[in-house]
Amino acid sequence: MGMRFHKMHGLGNDFVIVDGREQEVTITPKMARAIADRHRGIGCDQLILIEKSDKADVSMRIWNHDGGEVQSCGNAARCVVALTGATTIETPAGVIEGSSEGSEFEVTVRTPRFGWKDIPVSYAVDTASLPFEWGELNKGFAVNVGNPHIVFFVEDPDKVQLDMRGPEIENDPAFPERVNVHVAAVRDDGIHMRSWERGAGLTLACGTGACATAVAAIATKRATSPVAVHMPGGSLTISWEAGSPVRMRGAATHVFNGELDPEAFR
Repeated sequence: MGMRFHKMHGLGNDFVIVDGREQEVTITPKMARAIADRHRGIGCDQLILIEKSDKADVSMRIWNHDGGEVQSCGNAARCVVALTGATTIETPAGVIEGSSEGSEFEVTVRTPRFGWKDIPVSYAVDTASLPFEWGELNKGFAVNVGNPHIVFFVEDPDKVQLDMRGPEIENDPAFPERVNVHVAAVRDDGIHMRSWERGAGLTLACGTGACATAVAAIATKRATSPVAVHMPGGSLTISWEAGSPVRMRGAATHVFNGELDPEAFR
């Protein structure tokens, strides 16, 4: 029997979503990599598995393009809300809330954590102004919103060679669990940013990255909540107050349904 799936995206951040509530599904890192391959598989930034949950309406597991399983993906969570109508989703990072308003879908992202052990960083540092330099990028702001992020505020995000700096920073020994990398500028119409996602590379949008970048901008008084975050794939509205979860709202798009042969990807 084939494995049924949905292809969806949140602002171009794309997913293969398998609903394991109605079919028996086993995902391995090798299988996740094969399905995510854009030339020999279906192609996606992340593979998502929906399962039953005792704590929420559904649970969600996430594998990056490289086959590594991660704790959180905001755009994928919004797609799951759009697909299932779930108002609560159990993730490895905790239970998050979801809702819909017209063509837009909102999810909460857990309360940001700023401690160096929370990111994590290999040793004690000021996470609001990291004492590291990678070429033109320095004084990054690190925050964990269910997964680890580092944000650099720059004059023009488009001029940063993120395809070079991204993997260099992601895999730096300073970050034992690797890290998502973002470059951003605050302008009159909101935050403009680009992302290098841990295990996925350059993406058109990153939901938790938008949350992390908005938190960094609000915490450093560069912006106020709510704030529009503009990415190559589109825009999200991010709301956050200190000590509270982050709220992320924007579009989620269903592209097509399909069926794959699991044996072809093992």
